[in-house]
Amino acid sequence: MKRHTILFDINETVLDLSTLKPKFKTAFGDESVMATWFSMLLHSSTVCIMTDVHTNFANLAGTMLESIAARKEINLSDVARDNILKGFASLSPHTDIKPALAKLQSAGFRTVAFSNSSLNLISTQMNNAGLMEYFDEIISVEETGSFKPDPKVYKFAAKKLDQPLESLRLVATHDWDTHGALSVGMKAAYINRSGAIYHPLYRQPDIYATTMGDIVKQIIEKYEVTLKNTL
Repeated sequence: MKRHTILFDINETVLDLSTLKPKFKTAFGDESVMATWFSMLLHSSTVCIMTDVHTNFANLAGTMLESIAARKEINLSDVARDNILKGFASLSPHTDIKPALAKLQSAGFRTVAFSNSSLNLISTQMNNAGLMEYFDEIISVEETGSFKPDPKVYKFAAKKLDQPLESLRLVATHDWDTHGALSVGMKAAYINRSGAIYHPLYRQPDIYATTMGDIVKQIIEKYEVTLKNTL
């Protein structure tokens, strides 16, 4: 029987977006555009949450590519646009992912891939990255018509998993995501992949590390302490 359920954000947390940089370099002449585009994508999705605009992450991703191309006065061809967007399906996992997830599963934890992307894309990503066996389930927010960090998407995941919110933990490299999970009563673990500070005004997770191996080690240790205290 699985002991506890751990949800993992996918893009950047599990999968390495840096493999898209050459595609941005080809399209925009500057690979750093990728970071700007991703920030615009997240900002746009948050606006959609707040103003009840129903769309999907793929449409927003394409729209933000066109927006940044217009700002830079670059004629983004359909080929270049599609090359970037299709690249999401074949992202490589960070090197610390497979051993960490294997250790977590061996310890009896239930692992769940949880993303703003469509169910079809997440499944394709997991297959192409060789990660399908490392996740017990895959959950997309697409059925909710919203995106993380909307409270209803975390509640949706809990209902989907038939688990109370307080029993779930989200692992993410985005502080707005861990903050969102904590805001509805979930636990969280933050993996600092970028070196940026955790937003001081956001709710703080009780697990913080720079590698997934350390994140998993702390998760297992916390469970063992909790189990010991209940005996």
